[in-house]
Amino acid sequence: MIRVLLADDQLLVRAGFRALLDAQPDIAVTGEAADGAEAVRMVAELAPNVVLMDIRMPLLDGLAATRRITGDASLADVKVIMLTTFELDEYVFEAIRAGASGFLVKDTEPEELLRAVRAVVQGDALLSPGVTRRLIAEFAARSKEPAEAEALGALTEREREVMALVGIGLSNEEIARRLVVSPLTAKTHVSRTMVKLGARDRAQLVVLAYESGLVRPGWLG
Repeated sequence: MIRVLLADDQLLVRAGFRALLDAQPDIAVTGEAADGAEAVRMVAELAPNVVLMDIRMPLLDGLAATRRITGDASLADVKVIMLTTFELDEYVFEAIRAGASGFLVKDTEPEELLRAVRAVVQGDALLSPGVTRRLIAEFAARSKEPAEAEALGALTEREREVMALVGIGLSNEEIARRLVVSPLTAKTHVSRTMVKLGARDRAQLVVLAYESGLVRPGWLG
């Protein structure tokens, strides 16, 4: 059973998400928080698998709450999916850097929300498919010029190649087609790369791909 905590200051939004999630046989909403401070407190108490976190909340916003959650070693298995009203929210880039495992717009299709919740538990999700490449492009444009990270020295050539493909927004299936390998093999390479670099999930792998210089946006040539 996937345990989900809802963090949003709008009661109707939480009610809608709860109705959808609780109707699934493999998902249960374990709690609701109306602000970021309450969300952090409830995550520590309930240890959910996934937190659906609104970016804009009173007392403590979703970004600060996410930093506290992802910065707590005892909550390493908790995945945070950021929610926002707009596709390219100004805080999304910081949210990904803060350790959020995914990003969804609030009006996403119900099936996509459910798919995201299930996927982040497996470490497979990043962003809404419809905005993934746009968001990555914007993230790259806002990044400082990268410097090669020594940590990449632990990767094999194939793992570097796979990491670069993750960095440009490809799914495991797309990576498999690009490298002419099975999706399972692609997933294994991604997982090994995450372990070697200490990345919490796929989202952090994208950040590392840019910040290490492995992937360079077009404006850097």
